Amino acid sequence: MNAPVLPLHMGALHPYEQTLVYALAFGPFLLLGIVIAVRRRQDRHEDDQRDR
Repeated sequence: MNAPVLPLHMGALHPYEQTLVYALAFGPFLLLGIVIAVRRRQDRHEDDQRDR
């Protein structure tokens, strides 16, 4: 006896749920980009100080 496959979709997301999904999906990449930019700026500043 095969059970019918039921869709697991439970309806549209609420606005706060959709915002949470986007934050979880793209937030880490945004944070990583910010960290890389800050570290490059610090490294550039240290190189300038060392050259003087």
